[in-house]
Amino acid sequence: MDVAITLLQRTVEAAEAELIALRRDLHAHPELAWAEERTTGVVAAELERAGWRVERAPTSGLVAELGAVDGPAIALRADLDALPVTDTTGGPWASTVPGVAHACGHDVHTTALVGAARGLAAVHAAGLLPGRVRLLAQPAEEVMPGGAAQFVADGRLADVERIFALHCDPGVDVGRVGLRVGPLTSAADRLEVRLEGAGGHTSRPHLTGDLTYALATVATQLPAVLSRRLDPRSGVSVVWGVLQAGSAANVIPGHGRLAGTVRILDAEVWERCEPVVRATVLDLVRPYGVSAAVDYVRGVPPVVNDADSHDLLVRAVGATLGEGAVVPVPQSLGGEDFGWYLQHVPGAMFRLGTRTPGGVVYDLHQGDLRVDEQAITVGARVLGAAVLATTQPLR
Repeated sequence: MDVAITLLQRTVEAAEAELIALRRDLHAHPELAWAEERTTGVVAAELERAGWRVERAPTSGLVAELGAVDGPAIALRADLDALPVTDTTGGPWASTVPGVAHACGHDVHTTALVGAARGLAAVHAAGLLPGRVRLLAQPAEEVMPGGAAQFVADGRLADVERIFALHCDPGVDVGRVGLRVGPLTSAADRLEVRLEGAGGHTSRPHLTGDLTYALATVATQLPAVLSRRLDPRSGVSVVWGVLQAGSAANVIPGHGRLAGTVRILDAEVWERCEPVVRATVLDLVRPYGVSAAVDYVRGVPPVVNDADSHDLLVRAVGATLGEGAVVPVPQSLGGEDFGWYLQHVPGAMFRLGTRTPGGVVYDLHQGDLRVDEQAITVGARVLGAAVLATTQPLR
């Protein structure tokens, strides 16, 4: 196994300049969810050139395999889509698509997957790769319920016995990997509440439904009620991003809208949350004589790292980066649709450090996100080593 690890690492390190160029190309040409056609084509060409068997998905994204044609498979997953965010990095490889940017690091995830693929192809060519490996280059992680749910429905997990993924973490230094057993992210759902009423003059709120007051009541009281109706240890968080009603100071509007997210740390409470939210909204607006329509979209379950997969990643990190490269990380309230895969097979996600030591801590989903590009080969080596650690012992 030491020979396989050495070959994997040497192959990835030798390709570092090409991988950085690939990442910059993807960063300059971002594509939104379900429209990742160019990205899929670029990744497909890279994998086919490395000897992988590639099958494109009907919309966007692809599945690739290496090794045995049947039997159990170890899967690696990366996400392809960008965000509707303006790139403000100012770099020579900044987005060329107005209002679209890789502000969550998916370009890094995808390039790390390609790097791992090249390393594993070299191991396979040397006769050191037992079994079968499957790559999932998945579209639409940034929308709910996400491309992972579609890949699961399409049978992309058939014969997969374990799956691994990574996610950029700008708060962790490059060369380090964040890990934890159990929940790594939270469940995340999308919530929209639309109110309707007769409308009227602000001098006569008693003769009409005071829709704006009702809207404000939902905005402030729904989070409070949920903290009493659901186990407070589950960390339910309702945060509004949209609050719209009216256009004149002396007019009670007839329509209003709230939109936001519901995030839950606990998977069991996530299963019970939606009906409680729906009933609570109706109860809150009833005294004000307005009607409410609730659009609740179940987004993603928590990413829950099982203990065995976590231990395999620890061994993979130790074999490639050395002792001390693993750092503990807390559970995040962010959502990640990798959780859909873990509803069906065991696996784990690790946090890939992208911060230059001593440098700026950038935030995800912001147009100025910068990553230390050394993280690409770090992620590739750990992903590849996770496959090797699963198929045979690492010393």
